[in-house]
Amino acid sequence: MKKTKQAVSLLLAAAMLAFVFGACKSETPSSSSEAVSGSTAESSAVQETTNAPDDPVETLLNDMSLEEKVGQMFYMCYPDETASNLIKNNFIGGVVLFGNHFADKTADEVRQEIAAYQNASKIGMLIGVDEEGGTVVRASDNPKLRSEPFASPKEVYQEGGWDAVEKTEAEKADFLLSLGINVNNAPVCDITSNTESFIFDRSFSGDVNEVCTYVTNTVRICREKKLGTVLKHFPGYGDNTDTHEDLSYDEKPYEEFQNTDFLPFKSGIESGADCIMVAHNIVTSMDADYPASLSAKVHEIIRSELGFDGVIVTDDLAMQAITRYSGSDAAAVAAVKCGNDLLCCSDVSTQYPAVLNAVKSGEIPEEQINASVKRILKWKQNLGLLGSGETQN
Repeated sequence: MKKTKQAVSLLLAAAMLAFVFGACKSETPSSSSEAVSGSTAESSAVQETTNAPDDPVETLLNDMSLEEKVGQMFYMCYPDETASNLIKNNFIGGVVLFGNHFADKTADEVRQEIAAYQNASKIGMLIGVDEEGGTVVRASDNPKLRSEPFASPKEVYQEGGWDAVEKTEAEKADFLLSLGINVNNAPVCDITSNTESFIFDRSFSGDVNEVCTYVTNTVRICREKKLGTVLKHFPGYGDNTDTHEDLSYDEKPYEEFQNTDFLPFKSGIESGADCIMVAHNIVTSMDADYPASLSAKVHEIIRSELGFDGVIVTDDLAMQAITRYSGSDAAAVAAVKCGNDLLCCSDVSTQYPAVLNAVKSGEIPEEQINASVKRILKWKQNLGLLGSGETQN
């Protein structure tokens, strides 16, 4: 059995390299169709010129260089003392903060650090954090910032029902926004009742209807407060092993995903979720060759079957399920080629030039980059980061 797994790993590594160097072709996302009004083409053009306001997202996109557009697709993890330079030199679209960025700091110190990141960028940045509650609390774990960490949504529900969940999610949103954070990498949409599962403590419930209600309420509250949301981890961890440590294979039939795991994501989409994070599981019923995060087939499911037109982001590309079988630069290029708009990464100095060069060489069409950056800029506009109102659906 061990030799079989080793052989599979070697085959996966070879397949991923082939993917990067052109074996896998991804489709360029289609742009929105233009509306045509008026009795003649001439009157329509005049009306558009005189009455239609400029779309600030389109205007900004048209004014951006290729280097700036590629930089917007990076959601940088683990920023350190060099972060401001990385942001400025690579036009980074956002950063993800972890526990060490909050440890022993006051609220003012956190705000100042975030302000320094924002000041290094010409375009308002996504400032994200994993503040799920329970075992994953990056900011509220610091007693200088909050008297006690946020409890897991599961525990909150068990103790106080839906009213308590909604109250806590509203408090969480206000807390993060007060620090200058504009995206919570949540809610967790994974479903499991298996206490041995890696994701059990982070999952709201093993009951699909309860998870759907939780996701719906959380997205609604965050949307009202202009805190970005990230549905994770598509297509659902279920009872799989931890991809932080190694590859994870999911052998469930596709129908089971359609009837259970997909439903919380659909609920989040219907409530106006901004972003979907894709996991590194290899889901054999969808794509037996690549992790979901690097699979064009999985991304097509998100776009076509779930009808999601927002931002798709990878889970952290530094996780072992990726790094053991692919170089950092190759993983970044593969992630873009298969359809991700945003790359959650910790190796910007390697991955940014790799993606940029892939676009310049024609390996990745610039039209695909434009489509991704447009989604990112629209999200930023919805959060008030472009200073030009909102474009919410």
